[in-house]
Amino acid sequence: MISITGIETAAKNISGIVNSNNFMRSNALSDELGMEIFLKLENMQKTGSFKIRGAYNFITRHLDEAKKNGVITASAGNHALAVACASSHYKIDAELFMPKNAPLVKAESCKRLGAEVHLEGKNYNDALTLAKKQADETGKLFVNAFDDYDVIEGQGTIGLEIFENIRQPDYVIVPIGGGGLIAGIAYALKSRNPKIKIIGVQTREADSAYNSFHQGKIAETHAPKTIADGIAVKSVGEKTFPIIQYYVDDVVIVEEEEIARAVLMYMELAKIIVEGAGAVPLAALLSDKIKGIAGEVVLLVSGGNIDVNLIERIIETGLLRIGRIMKVVVDVDDVPGIMAIMAGSIADCGGNILQITHGRTEWGLPVGMTRIEFTVETRGYDHINQIVECIRSNGFKPLLRN
Repeated sequence: MISITGIETAAKNISGIVNSNNFMRSNALSDELGMEIFLKLENMQKTGSFKIRGAYNFITRHLDEAKKNGVITASAGNHALAVACASSHYKIDAELFMPKNAPLVKAESCKRLGAEVHLEGKNYNDALTLAKKQADETGKLFVNAFDDYDVIEGQGTIGLEIFENIRQPDYVIVPIGGGGLIAGIAYALKSRNPKIKIIGVQTREADSAYNSFHQGKIAETHAPKTIADGIAVKSVGEKTFPIIQYYVDDVVIVEEEEIARAVLMYMELAKIIVEGAGAVPLAALLSDKIKGIAGEVVLLVSGGNIDVNLIERIIETGLLRIGRIMKVVVDVDDVPGIMAIMAGSIADCGGNILQITHGRTEWGLPVGMTRIEFTVETRGYDHINQIVECIRSNGFKPLLRN
């Protein structure tokens, strides 16, 4: 079991390795949400996430065995990167199993640190099975991503830092995957002040901890597929779950579109890059998932290792979510000049056309008609409604696809 003494020891083990003063009060988010918003910026750690804490603490506590046999782990990305970093520091051989769909930026970063990377399996659990098999066959030290007390105590050092810097926050909101992060933070903070509310957030696409918390027993989820890859696990941990049950006040769910919106808001209002998993606490606030929340609120920004190729898709999804982009489809007579009339209707209402696509062979489209889709930059939902009315006033029947 973990202890506050163990977390304090972990803080000493990682001293000089992690940035412990990475806090920021966000004036823009505070104004937007009507409460005092503080960000714990774990995306600013040297590996781009909080995972360096648990991995470094574990390897430090098992250093002789790690140096003798090497280490092995499975991860969707951030934990693998943390193990690679700690192993590089100690000059230890590291073997990492990551799912085939792991973000390229994370896999390549691990290789640059000298680790041997295997891209195997469809998801984290597949990679985990292969890593454990390899550990049994080779005798290498297995470093669990979340379901280990040394790892949990390493993550719990964040709780100590929150208490030392913010002192008495009313709420701390934390992403949950396997539960190592929130278990450590909740234990540390509740040991200092039991009145601090700890709220966990999951995506609906990987909701094991949410279901387990509300059902009172561990419940596996389907094979997760989410933009929040850092929390995409099938099941909360056997060691983390009892801690979550006892110390966490609530666990809530957010949707993929809400996560995309939060990533976009971090870019626009806080001027920081946050990966999907790191954005779920803000997503919960923006979508009003935490009832009665007020006062001083700490959002745990767990990581910033987002695939560049994913950013464009997330931005577009986020802009659609908040009404900054609209997609509108219109079936019209296939005659010369019709597209210009349509474009004029949109321009007359101040819409900026970003893209036009059209086709004459769409399913269900009569001969002599064409289907046109406009992607338009807008100023919000009121502006979208104005543009739709402009199109209708010219005799067309627009179908909004937001």
